[in-house]
Amino acid sequence: MAEGIKGVAGDAAGAGRETARKVKRNPAYQVLVKVGLVTYGVVHLLIAWLGIRLAMGQGTGSKTASNAGALRALSDTPLGVGLLWVAAIGFATLVVWQVVSLFVGFTEFEGLKRWGKRAGALFRAILYAYLGITAANIALGSDTSAGEGQAQESVSGGLMALPFGQVLVALVGAVIIGFGVGRIVKAFTKSFNDDLETTLTGAGEKFAQAGYAAKGVALAGVGGLFIWAALTHDSSRAGGLDQAIQTFLGLPFGPWLVSALALGIGQFGLYCFYWAMHAKHA
Repeated sequence: MAEGIKGVAGDAAGAGRETARKVKRNPAYQVLVKVGLVTYGVVHLLIAWLGIRLAMGQGTGSKTASNAGALRALSDTPLGVGLLWVAAIGFATLVVWQVVSLFVGFTEFEGLKRWGKRAGALFRAILYAYLGITAANIALGSDTSAGEGQAQESVSGGLMALPFGQVLVALVGAVIIGFGVGRIVKAFTKSFNDDLETTLTGAGEKFAQAGYAAKGVALAGVGGLFIWAALTHDSSRAGGLDQAIQTFLGLPFGPWLVSALALGIGQFGLYCFYWAMHAKHA
């Protein structure tokens, strides 16, 4: 009986991997992955622009320096609704891309490194799904203009109400910090080249390093807010990228720090355009 169940499970897994390989070879899928990565780059450029405005003491209205705020800024451009639908489709394709990578990707790596890459693919799939849903909601006019900070607070508040809630919130913060540190490590080890069909060198390499490092610092800031919320048992202290940037602004030389961070995030956005043209696993 156990052998029969194991055989069925093995057949299902094999069929899933074959389906993933067929999707990976589809030309339309490959084009949409590129569209998704370009959109991801545009989102980061808009976050950088909003961050610079905050550092300069200028208002951004309802558009926070966050993923959601960037998509709201995109909606205000000519053809905004159409661009949001393109973004939603692109992000949906990126979810498929990461799920495919989770099942059949990273075969050039062995052992823990392969599983680490696949864990990263799962994390990115969740992020891209959030961005796609947010883009679709804004396009449909059902966006409530709630910032990412409020969404994060809602998550932390729900977790805090559970048994061992403080521990759960702290674990979420630790995971986010871990992913942020991973971006910083990726910058210094130059392992972003693992994602490319080519190898960046010279100025392009430094450009990508700065982008990944800035993104890592920003994510670590978000994770730190979750840890702070857990330690103080106050879910209102948790927040998204917008609240992390506000926290950075309150530090000594805060505007300079936020400006540097925004420029780095903008560099990551430009790197995404290069990534779109040279993605190895698309």
